[in-house]
Amino acid sequence: MADGTTQDEFRAHLDTYTSFSKLVLFAVLWVILLLSSMALGLVAHIGILSLLLGVGGTIVLLIAFAVLG
Repeated sequence: MADGTTQDEFRAHLDTYTSFSKLVLFAVLWVILLLSSMALGLVAHIGILSLLLGVGGTIVLLIAFAVLG
C-alpha cells in the first residue's frame, strides 16, 4: 500500500516539476522577446517592426505553449 502512494506522489511531483519547467521556459523566452523588441525600438529606431515583433511574438509564444503543452 505504501508503494502505491509513493508512486502517486512521484507522478504528482513529476507533473508539477514539468509544469513549472514549462512556465520558466515561457518566462525566459518572453523576456528575451521583450528585450529584443525594446532594442529594435529604442536603439535601431524601428518602432513599427518592434511593435509587430513584440505583439506577434507574444501571440506565437502563447499559441505554441498552448498547443505543445
